[in-house]
Amino acid sequence: MSWQPVIGLEIHAQLATRSKLFSGASAAYGAEPNSQASMIDVGLPGTLPSANAEAVRMAVALGLAIDAAIAPRSVFARKNYFYPDLPKGYQISQYEQPVVGEGRLQVRLDDGRTLSVRIERAHLEEDAGKSLHDAFPVQTGIDLNRAGVPLLEIVSAPVLHSPAEAVAYLRTMHRLVRWLGICDGNMQEGSFRCDANVSVRRSADAPLGTRTEIKNVNSFRFVEKAIAYEIERQIRALENGEAIVQETRLYDAAHDRTRPMRSKESADDYRYFPDPDLPPLAIPEALVATVRAALPELPDARWQRYVEVLGLPAQDAGQLCADRATSDYFEALLAALPGEAKLAANWVLGELAAALNAAATPIEHAPLAPAALALLLRRLREGVISGKQAKDVFAAMVAGEGDADAVIAARGLVQISDEGALLAAIDAVIAAHPAQAAQVRAGQDKVLGFLVGQVMKATGGKAHPQRLNALLRERLAGPA
Repeated sequence: MSWQPVIGLEIHAQLATRSKLFSGASAAYGAEPNSQASMIDVGLPGTLPSANAEAVRMAVALGLAIDAAIAPRSVFARKNYFYPDLPKGYQISQYEQPVVGEGRLQVRLDDGRTLSVRIERAHLEEDAGKSLHDAFPVQTGIDLNRAGVPLLEIVSAPVLHSPAEAVAYLRTMHRLVRWLGICDGNMQEGSFRCDANVSVRRSADAPLGTRTEIKNVNSFRFVEKAIAYEIERQIRALENGEAIVQETRLYDAAHDRTRPMRSKESADDYRYFPDPDLPPLAIPEALVATVRAALPELPDARWQRYVEVLGLPAQDAGQLCADRATSDYFEALLAALPGEAKLAANWVLGELAAALNAAATPIEHAPLAPAALALLLRRLREGVISGKQAKDVFAAMVAGEGDADAVIAARGLVQISDEGALLAAIDAVIAAHPAQAAQVRAGQDKVLGFLVGQVMKATGGKAHPQRLNALLRERLAGPA
């Protein structure tokens, strides 16, 4: 019997603010435990939270980027539960009136399909602290540095039907929040993680099955593996006549399986109510307009422009738009080298990417500025140097030997394009190799390469290849 998996993701994107959502404490990662937890973060009596305006602006930016409605009035609510790393006994979140309403995100799949994934909502909330189970031999430590860190929880509708679709959506959202500069996307540090809600049903028309939630997965590969395992587990259980229990599960990467964590609470269990210490969040239209005006060209629009206007292959466009830094580098290179989109793309994705990989350097710290690479590529286009020489010059530039013109001059790499000099070399080679010249005149075209090689040898490899080929053919087409 065939089954249809149904998947929805709740993505937690840590907003890239300097301070926390409701206090002035630092939100930086990696500080000594409990060195960045203010009295507001732990909810001591007499303290009052105040919403971080930058976090609100970032939430609005995400909402506009997914074509969502921005609520002019939203409400912070208390989500009540008891955990050691949540000393207040509640988390400040948003419930019935989130700041970002329904939107959509276009997702390109590896098989060529495009999904329009419906986003149900995105709401602001503070993070909890962290339990440290391995810090002490028989005790659990609590680090409250994360308490109050601003999160934007992005909730998709249950419209994904395979682990591959879920990961493609997750990657696309990951690129978008980094593109917007609202989240650093660091999954190892927990800046971008997700909960996956998974159920299966017997057909696309059947009611949704009981779902389980896989909690806090922070790796694309683990998300895919965890969802795949959970789908198989649920199908196996149902086909054995067992019932699926609504629960929260953890992914055990060491054994590649999910296991129960706790029974799944319903919204009623959290006893949401509006936070009495925070007034409703009002977002004026002027702020929305300001954020909209500051939005960069979004990755999907840029991808389409690369394909439809610049004529780049879809694969090249996809690689260039994989992250904003690479795309911005390409944009700057193309601005200095107009009309050469394909040449620029080849070098960004080829030689430059290889050099960056070898040095483990991000493109933000590329050894060559776009203008410097553009000069090299202009010399290549002008025929001053050959393609092979251009790669050598590029390597020399990366090594710090100067700009393209300096390297070309220092190495004496200027190609010979002068017709008189080339004809003199050609005539000398024909005279030295009459048999081969006769073979070419008799129609054995493959011998031409031998003569080209001899001219190249005679000129120290500096003969302009296209000019040499044309003049040699012209010479051999004439009288012997």
